Amino acid sequence: MRQAGRYMPEYRAMRERYGFLELARNPEAAAEVTLQPVARLGVDAAILFADILLIVEPLGVGLEFAKGEGPVIHRPVRTEAAIARLPRVDVESAVPFVFEAVRRVKRALDGKVPLIGFAGAPFTVASYVVEGGPSRDYLHTKRLMYEEPEGWNRLMGILVDATARYLNGQIAAGAEAVQVFDSWVGVLAPDDYRTFVLPHTRALIRALTPNIPVIHFGTGTASLLPSMRAAGGDVIGLDWRVDLDLGWAAVGQDVAVQGNLDPVALLAPVAEIRRRAAAILGQAAGRPGHIFNLGHGVLPQTPVDHVHALVDAVHELSAR
Repeated sequence: MRQAGRYMPEYRAMRERYGFLELARNPEAAAEVTLQPVARLGVDAAILFADILLIVEPLGVGLEFAKGEGPVIHRPVRTEAAIARLPRVDVESAVPFVFEAVRRVKRALDGKVPLIGFAGAPFTVASYVVEGGPSRDYLHTKRLMYEEPEGWNRLMGILVDATARYLNGQIAAGAEAVQVFDSWVGVLAPDDYRTFVLPHTRALIRALTPNIPVIHFGTGTASLLPSMRAAGGDVIGLDWRVDLDLGWAAVGQDVAVQGNLDPVALLAPVAEIRRRAAAILGQAAGRPGHIFNLGHGVLPQTPVDHVHALVDAVHELSAR
């Protein structure tokens, strides 16, 4: 889960040379950042370094990554009329640097480990576009869904189309699996998810290149897991708010799961990290189809040695 980041000195050194968007738009630098955790940690796959909001820049919403604030949308879209004016995103000309980064990483990996591409799910990307940035209550997003459902569906349709072409472009460039991040979908009630999100996420996943594994992930989704399974994906991500065995039962044993260590646990002593990893592996009970992972991204305060200790523990404890 988001392997590269501020917890790594190699990444911090890169950020001293590049702004975030500048880094994401530079294929050579983005490829280097993608490869850093593979070399440092010995993980079993590489995860592309990019950002879920790159595909919204062509919408003219004024994307900026403000220092200390994260992504900011200066011209949020909050009405049906504003949504009607949005153009179709020409993904291929908007983000060619992402596809080039994939090709560079693929060559550098040379088959040692697979490369996972990723994108934001339509709901999470839409929530940024509507709210103007991260939110606690998602008031504007929910108001749009409830008051102007046609506008909401139009916005989601634009994002489904763009995201499908974004992920298929990554696959064509060499990604061997893709992950769809619905990081903020846990703010929704189950019925709202089924009404306003599930049809669009399903349309996205069905539009992806056949026979490429799709990881479908969200946070705060314990009550949404059966619906997320219905939306699609070969692997359903579980965050730390649900026991892995119970989450797996909720989505069905015939689908794989990914998860689900609390990222904050990586700040604990190594012995505690190993204990928690062993507990999660115990819940998986040796069944095929479990990808050990964090329940969300590595926190900036995390000691690199602790991440390395987790990787080593999982390899040791899950060895057959």
